[in-house]
Amino acid sequence: MTPAPDPNGDNGGATKDEATLKVPTKDPKKKDEKKDEDLSEEDLALKQQLELYVERVQDSDPGLQKVALESMRQEIRNATSSMTSVPKPLKFLRPHYGTLKAHYEKMAESDLKKFLADILSVLALTMSAEGERESLKYRLLGSDGDIGSWGHEYVRNLAGEISQEYAKRQSDEAPIDDLMELVQQIVAFHMQHNAEPEAVDLLMEVEDLDLLVEHVDKTNFKRTCLYLTSSAKYLPGPDDILVLDIAYMIYMKFEEYPRALQIALHLDNLQYVKQIFTSCNDLLQRKQFCYILARHGTRFELDDDICADDEEREGLQEIINNSKLSEGYLTLARDIEVMEPKSPEDIYKAHLLDGRASAGASVDSARQNLAATFVNAFVNAGFGQDKLMTVPSEASSGSSTNWLFKNKEHGRASAAASLGMILLWDVDSGLAQLDKYFHSTDIPVIAGALLGVGIVNCGVQHDCDPAMALLAEYVDREDPSIRIGAIMGLGLAYAGAQSEQIRAKLIPVLGDAKAPLDVIAFTAIALGLIFVGSCSEDIAQAIIFALMDRSESELGEPLTRLLPLGLGLLYLGKQESVEATAEVSKTFNEKIRKHCDMTLLSCAYAGTGNVLKVQHFLGQCAQHLEKGETYQGAAVLGIGLVAMAEDLGLEMAIRSLEHLLQYGEQNIRKAVPLALGLLCISNPKVTVMDTLSRLSHDSDTEVAMAAIISLGLIGAGTNNARIAGMLRNLSSYYYKEASLLFCVRIAQGLVHMGKGLMTLSPYHSERFLLSPTALAGLITFLHACLDMKAIILGKYHYVLYFLVLAMQPRMLMTVDENLKPLSVPVRVGQAVDVVGQAGRPKTITGFQTHSTPVLLSAGDRAELATEKYIPLSPILEGFVILKENPEYRED
Repeated sequence: MTPAPDPNGDNGGATKDEATLKVPTKDPKKKDEKKDEDLSEEDLALKQQLELYVERVQDSDPGLQKVALESMRQEIRNATSSMTSVPKPLKFLRPHYGTLKAHYEKMAESDLKKFLADILSVLALTMSAEGERESLKYRLLGSDGDIGSWGHEYVRNLAGEISQEYAKRQSDEAPIDDLMELVQQIVAFHMQHNAEPEAVDLLMEVEDLDLLVEHVDKTNFKRTCLYLTSSAKYLPGPDDILVLDIAYMIYMKFEEYPRALQIALHLDNLQYVKQIFTSCNDLLQRKQFCYILARHGTRFELDDDICADDEEREGLQEIINNSKLSEGYLTLARDIEVMEPKSPEDIYKAHLLDGRASAGASVDSARQNLAATFVNAFVNAGFGQDKLMTVPSEASSGSSTNWLFKNKEHGRASAAASLGMILLWDVDSGLAQLDKYFHSTDIPVIAGALLGVGIVNCGVQHDCDPAMALLAEYVDREDPSIRIGAIMGLGLAYAGAQSEQIRAKLIPVLGDAKAPLDVIAFTAIALGLIFVGSCSEDIAQAIIFALMDRSESELGEPLTRLLPLGLGLLYLGKQESVEATAEVSKTFNEKIRKHCDMTLLSCAYAGTGNVLKVQHFLGQCAQHLEKGETYQGAAVLGIGLVAMAEDLGLEMAIRSLEHLLQYGEQNIRKAVPLALGLLCISNPKVTVMDTLSRLSHDSDTEVAMAAIISLGLIGAGTNNARIAGMLRNLSSYYYKEASLLFCVRIAQGLVHMGKGLMTLSPYHSERFLLSPTALAGLITFLHACLDMKAIILGKYHYVLYFLVLAMQPRMLMTVDENLKPLSVPVRVGQAVDVVGQAGRPKTITGFQTHSTPVLLSAGDRAELATEKYIPLSPILEGFVILKENPEYRED
C-alpha cells in the first residue's frame, strides 16, 4: 500500500490553482524551450518519455497503444504516492490533455478506451476547468478498477464532484445508481484509511447514511460516532435526528451501550432506552444506565420484561429514583470537609467592607431577614444542617421557630420552605422536620411547609409517594397562599413525571372561575413542569381556555405571563410540535398575543441552536416600542435559550446581546442580563462577568437588579472569588436601597450555593445532554425575573425555589461494584475537542491529579489515572461504577 497522502486540504487547492496558471500560452514553442533549460536531466528524460507515450497512444496499432497506456499509468501511479506538490507526470502531461481527450472521442469502444478514460480521469484532477466534473465523467466511463491506487487526493476530488453531480441529478430526477456504486467504493476506502469524517460527509451529501453501518468496524466506530454526534448540532432538522439514529445503531452494533443510552436520551426516545436495557444483561452495566437516567432526571419505570428478578429490579429502580443522591452528596461534602454549617454572615463577610455598610446592617428589617433566609437555604442546600432553621431547640422554645417569626407574613412561607431546601434530596428526615409546621395556626407557615415538601422531593422519587399524599388535599383549600404552596410543591416534586393523577387534580383549578389569578398562574406552571416536553393536548387546551377567560385588567398583570410559560413548557425542545398551539395563540387578546408567541417559540426551540429562530427573535427586538410592551423581554430570553446549545452559537449570541444593550429600549435592556446569565450559567466567563458588573451600576434599577441576579447565576455554585468580591462591593454601594440590596444578597447566596459543590447548568455528560426539568426550572425563574418588582420583590419571592429543579452536585463520585464509594486517582483538566483529529489526541489539557470524589467545573473533563479499574461509563461525571480490570498487574 502506498503511504497515505497528507489529508490536509491545502494541496487540493494548490493543484487547482496551478492548473489555471500553466495552461500553454499562444506560442508554446518559446515557452517549451525556456522550460526545458530549467529541468534537470531526469525530468527532461521523463518529459520526453511521456511525450513519446502520448504519440504512441494515438498510433493505429492497438498493441503499441496498450504498452504506451500501461507505461503512462505506471508513471502516474508511482508519482501520486506523495502529494506535497503536483506530481511530475501530471505536470508534463498537461499540455497534452486536450490531445488525449480528442483522441479518446475518436477511439472505438474497447478495453483500451476504458484504460485511457482512467488516465484522463486522473489528469482531470489538475487539468479540468472548475465545475466541469470531468474527473468523475471519465471515472464512470472507465474500467471498474480500484480507485484507491490512484492516491488519496484523487479520491477526495472524486467525492467532491460526486456531491455536485448528485445534487444536479436530484434536481433533474435522473437515475443515480452508477454514482452510488462509486460512493460505496469511496466510503470503503475512506473508512480503511482513517478518514471517517470524509466518509460521513460524502454520505450526508448523497443522503444515504445507512451505508455507514456496514462499513464501520471495531477500530473506527468510536471516531465515526463522535463525528456524527458532534455534527448533529449543526444540521437542520430532521437531518440531525437521522444522524443521531445512525450513531445509535452503530453503538448498539458494537455494544457500546452507555453511549447509545446518551443518544436515546438526547432524542428523548424511551423505546430506545427500553431496547438498551433489554439488549444488555450485565447487571453492573444496567446499574450504570440507571445512574445516567437519574442524572438526566428521566422518570422511567422498569417492568418485568426489562428485569425479571424482583430484587434486582428494586435495586435498579432505587438508583433511577435518585435515592442515593443525598448520601453521595454528603460523602463528597465530608471528603472536601465542608460539613460545617454556614450562616448568612459568613457569606456576606461584612467585616471586609468599610464602616458605612455595616452600620446600616444591624437593623433587623423584614426584607433583610427574608434575604438571609434565602442565602441560608441556598448555601446549606442538601447538607441537612444550618444555623437558622435546624438548630436543636434549647428547652421548649426552639430557636428555629424564632427565626421563622423574624419574617413578615408571606416571608414566613419562604422561611418554612427553606427547611426543605436545607434537607434537599433527603426525603425521610426532611418530612420528619417539616412535620411540625403542619400543625401551625399561621397560614403562611403551612403554605411554606407544603412547598418545603415539594422541594425535599425534587428530583428524588420515594417508594411511598409522600408528596402526593401530603399535598393533594391542600390543593382545594380556601386560602390562596396554601393552594399555591401545595400546587407549586407538586410541580417541583413531580417535574417531568407526567402523572395522570396530578393532572386530574390540577386541571379543574385552571377552569375554576372563583380561583384568584395567582393560583391559576402557579397551576399552569406546575402542569408545565410535570408534563414538560410532553406536548399534552388536554393541558394545552386547559391553559389556553384559562388565558382566554382572563379579563382586560388581569392581562396586564405580571403573573398572567406565567400562563403562556406553562404552555411553552409543555413543548420544551419539541420544535415543530408547537405550531398548532402557536396558531391558536395568535387569536388571543393583543395585550398578551405577542408575548405568548415569543414564549412558545423560545421554549419549543430551547437548546436546539436553530439559527433561524435566533434571527427571528433578534428581529423582534429591533422594533422600538412604547413602555407597556413586554414581549421583547421574552424574545431576548429566547435568544439565550435557543443559542445555548453549542459553543459557537453561544459566543455569537453573547455578541448579539451586546448590540441589544447599546440600541435597545429599557424593556429589552432589563432582559439582556438574564439572557447572559442563562448562556453562562454556573460558568463565570470573564467577559460576561465584566458586562454584568457594568450593568449592575446602571441608572435604571430594573436593569441593575437583573444584572445583579445574573452575576449570581453565572457564578452559581462556583464560589468564584471575583464575583463574590463584586457582590460585596455592591452590597456597600446599595446599602440604602432595600430592593437592590435584596438582589445582591440573593446573588451572594447563589454564588456560594451548596458551599460551592453544586451547579445550575442544565447540561451534563460533557454538554451533550440537556435535562428538560432543570431547564424548565431555570426558564420559569428567568421569566419571573422579567418583572422583579411585582414577583420576586413582591410577595411571590418563593419563585426563587424553582431553581431547585436545576441544582445538581457538580461531582464525580466513583463507586465499586457494591455501589460503595471508592477512592481512585483521576486527572481533571479542561476538555479538548478532538472530533475528527488524527491519531489518539489527548482529550484534556492542563490537568491535575486528585483522588475521587472530585468537583468538576464548567468545561472540565476527568479521566482515570489508574489502569486498575475500568469505568462503566465513558463519561466520568456524577456516579460512575468502576469494575476491577482483570488484566491489571501491580508493578
